[in-house]
Amino acid sequence: MARNKDLPSKVRRAKKLNQSKSIPSWVTMKTGGKIKTSPYTRREWRNTKLKKD
Repeated sequence: MARNKDLPSKVRRAKKLNQSKSIPSWVTMKTGGKIKTSPYTRREWRNTKLKKD
């Protein structure tokens, strides 16, 4: 991949980076431990590629 990335690509990457952060601890406590992870945290940068659109 090129070192210089276009703006839409950088925006998509930044969004996915923010989504992959862990959830706050108060969410786990409020739900009684039923929700421990975000559905987006399973994405791994080597295994799951982003859409090129």
